[in-house]
Amino acid sequence: MLTGTSAGVRLLLSPAVVRQQATITTASRAASVILVSSRRQYATTQESSKRRSVTPFNDDGHVPWTRLSTGEKAGRAVQQTFNFGLVILGVVLTGGIAYLLFTDVFSPESKTAYFNRAVDRIRADPRCVALLSPGDPKKIAAHGEETHNKWRRARPIAATVEKDSRGVEHLKMHFHVEGPRGSGVVGLHLTKQPGHWEHEYQTFYVDVRGHQRIYLENKEAEVAAAKKGGNKEFKFLGVKWN
Repeated sequence: MLTGTSAGVRLLLSPAVVRQQATITTASRAASVILVSSRRQYATTQESSKRRSVTPFNDDGHVPWTRLSTGEKAGRAVQQTFNFGLVILGVVLTGGIAYLLFTDVFSPESKTAYFNRAVDRIRADPRCVALLSPGDPKKIAAHGEETHNKWRRARPIAATVEKDSRGVEHLKMHFHVEGPRGSGVVGLHLTKQPGHWEHEYQTFYVDVRGHQRIYLENKEAEVAAAKKGGNKEFKFLGVKWN
């Protein structure tokens, strides 16, 4: 129905027409949402069909986790677990190698350290220098056991580490020395008491063929000499008298 006013003409709609227009608007919006969702799903399907399947051997991590299938997720999990295991193995191996290098080479109590100190003491001892390299101690060379390899550095040093029934650690080592005048064999015997960090010399000698053994350390002889040259004591009524 039309009514005329001074402001113009206004169209009056019945309530039924208004409800019909609202229903049409709601249906249009729902159709738009469905259309957008369908397009997204179609695009995802097209993308999934275009990319290659992700496996533990070709997964480079570019495909997001949410776009992986169940099998592909399992493959990525296997790959990451394997990579993590490799990292752990590398850390363990590196730590083991570092420990071996420290205990056998860099530690002050290592076999290599005692070998180097023994060679320095031989070069500094006048008796050894006189028999091996008179006038030039630097020409005294040391090496391990004889092998088919002509290089001295490749000759291993014979050394053993053992513990006795009291828990005392015994380090025994022998190697060869030679100079312009002669050659000889060096013997070392060191002990380390339980709870101690440093070794103590028991014997350290150099044998040069045709000459008397040279002792640089001989604890047994030192103890015997100390007992022999010490003051005599006697006991009376449980008291020591000098």
